[in-house]
Amino acid sequence: MDLLLHRQYFKEGTNSALFVNGHFICFMIELPWLKNKRQVSCIPEGIYELKPRFSNRFKDHLQVVGVYQRNLILIHPANDALKELEGCLAPVSQLSGIGKGWSSRLAMQKTLSLCHQAIERKEDISLIIKGPSLTLPKGEGM
Repeated sequence: MDLLLHRQYFKEGTNSALFVNGHFICFMIELPWLKNKRQVSCIPEGIYELKPRFSNRFKDHLQVVGVYQRNLILIHPANDALKELEGCLAPVSQLSGIGKGWSSRLAMQKTLSLCHQAIERKEDISLIIKGPSLTLPKGEGM
């Protein structure tokens, strides 16, 4: 299963929308892009493997595998990227600002449910992260 994350970058944080098969799942919040610096930057655009993970702190969550020069990048609940994330991603049900959202636990459960269904079907799970699309003015083709 491929999860597609469409990002919008801002100085204060990164807001994204998560899709599977063209269907909107939830929003995601992250730290701003600061050249992939550990604990203060979102991760680079690219394709990553997702694996289920459990910890006492976050309970059931996901790990993003294969991030260049980074490890233990997680997808876990959080509602404020600057206060609660150290390079990880957080699903939210609704955006409330740049790098901020509401009802993260609900969005996390929705995301986990989709991923667990794929795991039961013995499918690999990929996270494809893309930045903003290039929009050309009318009449200016490539």
